[in-house]
Amino acid sequence: MCQAGWVRADARKNYDHLLEVARGIVAEHGADASLRDIARTAGVGLGTLYRHFPTREALLEALLRSSFAALTARAVDLAGTLPPGEALLSWTRECTRFTTTYHGVTQVMVAAIEEPDSALHASCVELRAAGARLLRRAQEAGDARDGMDGTDLFALIAGLAWLGDQAALADRAEHLFEVIAVPALRARPVVGETV
Repeated sequence: MCQAGWVRADARKNYDHLLEVARGIVAEHGADASLRDIARTAGVGLGTLYRHFPTREALLEALLRSSFAALTARAVDLAGTLPPGEALLSWTRECTRFTTTYHGVTQVMVAAIEEPDSALHASCVELRAAGARLLRRAQEAGDARDGMDGTDLFALIAGLAWLGDQAALADRAEHLFEVIAVPALRARPVVGETV
């Protein structure tokens, strides 16, 4: 292998290693995790981290890109396999669970959706559009409340994720989803269900 090929392979190895270390640290400490701690734990200098990820947002985008793409694809899968209302609730639940994986990520996502220059903007817009398609499909089938749009759904997910980020409420996340999201999305309550 020529020296340039070796350098590229070594850089890719550093990139992958940094990303793996960052995934663990951000999962433990949240979106505001120390970049210095990530570099130190990965065994590289801070300059090496910044060469690969010039900003915190660039690092978060790299961490979240594959998960956002998977959630976007999941919306398509659910639309093809479940009735519209069930697909919407299932995807909203999965999306909400994911957003609580990294404490504080919803704040970053909400800001990114409004900032076209953000590294996360495109991924967040695609994710919101995937949810909006599921919502419209459920509304057209009479399974979801009218008067909501993709932005409202995105806000609902962000609000539920924020609740899940609160240590005192984390164990109530699933219950709060049932109390808040299910009645908010359904066009009509299920017989025998109290809202």
